[in-house]
Amino acid sequence: MVTLSEVARRARVTAATVSNVLRNREKVRPETAERVLQAIAELGYRPNLNARALAQGRSSTLALMLSNISNPFYPEFVLAAERAARKAGHFLMVCNTDDDAQIGRAYLNQIAGTFADGVLVMNTDIAMNELCISAMHNGPILLAMWEHPENPPVLPCVAVDFARAGALAAQHLLELGHRNIAMLIGDGCGGLQDARSEGFRTALREGGVDPANVAQMQVRDSIDSGYAACQELLARHPRVSAIFATNDLLAIGAIQALVSMGRAVPDDVSVIGITDIQLAHQMRPALTTVAIQTEAVAELSIRSLIRLIDEPDQQPPMVLGPPPELVTRMSTGPRRRRARA
Repeated sequence: MVTLSEVARRARVTAATVSNVLRNREKVRPETAERVLQAIAELGYRPNLNARALAQGRSSTLALMLSNISNPFYPEFVLAAERAARKAGHFLMVCNTDDDAQIGRAYLNQIAGTFADGVLVMNTDIAMNELCISAMHNGPILLAMWEHPENPPVLPCVAVDFARAGALAAQHLLELGHRNIAMLIGDGCGGLQDARSEGFRTALREGGVDPANVAQMQVRDSIDSGYAACQELLARHPRVSAIFATNDLLAIGAIQALVSMGRAVPDDVSVIGITDIQLAHQMRPALTTVAIQTEAVAELSIRSLIRLIDEPDQQPPMVLGPPPELVTRMSTGPRRRRARA
């Protein structure tokens, strides 16, 4: 194995200069850095990252713990987070818990403070007190996509105003004339998506619609669950003219169910979701949704975690992500008046 000293001899510099080129190239004269990089390429040198981590007390690695990588939202978040981490000079380790809190605990015990300098946690069933203990003993933890900015957690977080997202969805349907509305509320790892549904109910109430009269179902947040729930919901409430789903997966499943039942979207039933995953604009009809600015939130989460690691006293307890935005596409339209029998 080629050593750092061998690179230094080939480049006619000190070992410290080679180390500076690898870590802080801007501090080395360009011609010297070029000579070192050429020596590295010629010799095929690869830094020993474990040794470097031990020597520096840092691994240059961040961890992102998420509940289920099969959910299309998470790969989109991971891609944006990985780009942001790489841009900041860090590696990103992705830890999929498969909706199992015990796997999440194992990850925290094994990687926090050893393989990773800090951990970004998304939608976990691990109790808050357990996360706090891990943060105290193993290393910094930052919660991403916190759904209740009005009630910050005890750990640092990046929050999204999901109540506002729900309100935007309700206002859109009300403006289109819909009053006979149904709700599909996602219940996944991390709990019920209640901030979104409460924001929706509040906006309905303000618009003159009693939320108590709105048909609703709580289901797992997946396309298949949205499909089955929509079929059951329409069987019970055939006069529903619009469906609000607390995430895009449920909304996509609902659209598929409506099409299979011969219901036209949006002529017979309008459908709106929240998140704006890639599938939302790729499907037909394209899904109207409320975008939560996933890429921006991912980048903000990585920057906040790095600051928490480097300057823990400077990182605020909660950082609010950009406001949600309504994205109007083809799955919503004006309420169509039914012909009298």
